[in-house]
Amino acid sequence: VPLGVFWSVLLGTVWLQLLEVPDPTVVPHYRAGVVAFGLSAVIELLGEPFWVLAQAHLFVRLKVIAESFSILSKCMLTVILVILYPQWGLYIFCLAQLLYTSVLVTCYVIYFTTFLGSPEATKKSFPVARMKALLPNLVEDETFVNWKEARLTWSFFKQSFLKQILTEGERYVMTFLNVLNFGDQGVYDIINNLGSLVARFIFLPIEESFYVFFAKVLERGKTVKLQKQDDVAMAASVLELLLKLVLLIGLTITVFGYAYSQLALDIYGGSMLSSGTGPSLLRCYSLYVLFLAVNGVTECFTFALMCKEEVDRYNFVMLALSFMFLCISYFLTYWHGSVGFILANCFNMGIRIAHSIHYIHDFFRESSYRPLAGLLPSPLLLLVYIISGAITIFSEVFFCCDKGWVARLVHVSVGALCFAATFITMFYTETKLIHFVGGQ
Repeated sequence: VPLGVFWSVLLGTVWLQLLEVPDPTVVPHYRAGVVAFGLSAVIELLGEPFWVLAQAHLFVRLKVIAESFSILSKCMLTVILVILYPQWGLYIFCLAQLLYTSVLVTCYVIYFTTFLGSPEATKKSFPVARMKALLPNLVEDETFVNWKEARLTWSFFKQSFLKQILTEGERYVMTFLNVLNFGDQGVYDIINNLGSLVARFIFLPIEESFYVFFAKVLERGKTVKLQKQDDVAMAASVLELLLKLVLLIGLTITVFGYAYSQLALDIYGGSMLSSGTGPSLLRCYSLYVLFLAVNGVTECFTFALMCKEEVDRYNFVMLALSFMFLCISYFLTYWHGSVGFILANCFNMGIRIAHSIHYIHDFFRESSYRPLAGLLPSPLLLLVYIISGAITIFSEVFFCCDKGWVARLVHVSVGALCFAATFITMFYTETKLIHFVGGQ
């Protein structure tokens, strides 16, 4: 938390004093917004120990309820204030963000206050008995800093920092180098927020949950021969099916997203979004979702098994990737506008996927398991995807989006039929995956 306060103050000062500040007559309350979001970050850090405990002990229901309740509260407050006090502008989103973090932390605090010391916690041999144990404290006969844990923490911090650059690097390029004006940034943010809904609500929970699963089933830093073979078999089977699941979700979004991006934006934001670069951005983002899907699962497995030395080596790889990504983002944006950001992200994800696949291949090389086969859909299903993509593209050319609502309905109907054909093919060709999903 002290580090969070330090960085919030430092970065808030940078944003307000060193970077371009919007005209107050155009974007009022900008300074208050920066302060409010910095404060919300500090509040969220207060709940981090509880979040880590919940993740480590697979309290999935707690996480789902806490985040759902927080998001619901945020959305309700935003809607109410936008309707009643639209003149408040940025204040609305500041208050909504503060409410979100406050409710999130409160949910975790209330749960663990009730849970710790209860018979259920005792029955489960929960390692923390009281809330006081979660507060900073000095332990007798131990040094002030556990240097082994500190070095491991530093390794993960560097990894997280570099991963943040790789994940959000285009925003820093956008902010510091002014490669896009505020209008183009606004369109990009809208497309990015729309496109990332699947990543946030489907891929991220999968990645977080199965990271914990792999970390518990397999021992970090040990080769496949030194692991319990039953656990290896289970991990390989789950990894293969997970890869197949996210691959098919990503392929579906890529194939159908290309032909329905313009229609979706026209319905969502009218001609302002559907007539400019918006459709091209969303089409590219549909492809990017496929990279996000595969990268999330491959990296969650890789990070669950890496030892400290491997994490340190990977940090050097990520450092080089970060530099390459920022350079590519700048040049691609200079040549192709905001689409360049998404293309740079695809390149970045492709390199990270290649690294993770190499790690997974090396890990299972001395065993009979080949979980990377999950990245190979059945030929028949792949053919159906190709045919569906071609049909929907032709449908978009002939029926969308300036030919009236009847033509749009025809376009949607064509897509629905193609999607149904794809799903039926998937149901009959990927039986193991269907059983896996049904058993969750």
